[in-house]
Amino acid sequence: MSYQRPRRFLNRDFLLLWQGQFVSMLGSQAFSAAMIFWITFQTNSASLLGLGMLSQWVPAILLGPFGGTLADRMSRRWILVLADLVRGVAAIALAALVLLRPGRPALILGWLLVLSAIMGVCDAFFRPAISASIPDLVPEGDVTRANSANRLALDTSSFLGQGAGGVLFRLIGPGILFLVDGLTYIFSAFSTLLIRLPPPPPIPKTAGWREAGADFWRELKLGLRYLAGRKGLRYLLFLSPLDSFFMITIVVLLPFYLKDFLHLKPDWYGFLVAAFGGGSFLGSIVAGATNLQGRRRTWAYLACSGGIGVAAIAFGLARSPWGAMTWIFLAGAMSGFNTIHALSLAQTTTPSELRGRVLGLFETLGLSTMPIAAATAGVVADLLHHNIPLVYFGCGGALILVALIQAGKREVREFLAHETAPETAPDL
Repeated sequence: MSYQRPRRFLNRDFLLLWQGQFVSMLGSQAFSAAMIFWITFQTNSASLLGLGMLSQWVPAILLGPFGGTLADRMSRRWILVLADLVRGVAAIALAALVLLRPGRPALILGWLLVLSAIMGVCDAFFRPAISASIPDLVPEGDVTRANSANRLALDTSSFLGQGAGGVLFRLIGPGILFLVDGLTYIFSAFSTLLIRLPPPPPIPKTAGWREAGADFWRELKLGLRYLAGRKGLRYLLFLSPLDSFFMITIVVLLPFYLKDFLHLKPDWYGFLVAAFGGGSFLGSIVAGATNLQGRRRTWAYLACSGGIGVAAIAFGLARSPWGAMTWIFLAGAMSGFNTIHALSLAQTTTPSELRGRVLGLFETLGLSTMPIAAATAGVVADLLHHNIPLVYFGCGGALILVALIQAGKREVREFLAHETAPETAPDL
């Protein structure tokens, strides 16, 4: 299939990718809801529920860098298609088991955990491939808008899927939900199959598996060396996940903060989480709509980075539900704005033949903050005798410190102001 870089933002190939992402993510949220409720009602075990989530996170985190390297060696279109097909077939197999053998909960639980791990493995290859593909599907000046539109699809499908997941679980049951999930992945695979992308670079033929493995490791290390030589990109790549870490810490401790300090009903947990998600949704749209460049983008990014810390401290000081909702909404908006710009800069400043490796590491670092923050938040809160506002003050102060470090690094400021074409990749 021939490839020619598109001249319009809303073109055939990008819209095919966008619709596939939207539909498959909608099904993925249905799967998550069905998994959570099925394990809860069938086992009543929080440990098994945590194991189900962990079985999806761990493969995605461990295999992310390898998935990025593969995205630079193979056809990204076929990686996306195969990842969707594998997930779709696995979800349909689980649906058949639930519908045909409902009286075998132990067997269903085992396959559910296996499916969760399969989802994580496929995500490790799917995420870098799709992030590396987006810059090739739109004009160079529209990459930020494309990431904003892609985030719009993800956030909207997450909101709809999570909001309707519990209702659908009760009305149609987990078997049908798993079936819907599988069919959405199949739809996404066929949608992606029609996309035109540039062919992968030619790979020299090797004598055997050992030589092929050595070449793979050599290319993985080449991506790391490229990243090590670009200080601005490296600082941004390793400092940006800290924002997610401290914000996830705040969300994890929300139930205690609501009960002990705001004295609110549990309903407000959902309201505040939705406010953060709504803010992130708005921030990503603003990032795409404004499409800031040069020094304006630099100072907007740094202001938002420090503003997240200020919002976290103000959130810890809030004693009214509406004040708390306002501050967490603002934190989400600034976080969403910065996430889109960080991703867009990583895409546009990295050569296409190295893009998968760099973005694979970007995705891995972002994902790894979730389990780490979830694991450490409770420990820190217990050590501080559930003084949650103090934890929030510490998170806010740390976020401000990260912003000051970024602002003080000349390489970071220059990278944020980047406007030139991607650099040439070093020779293999």
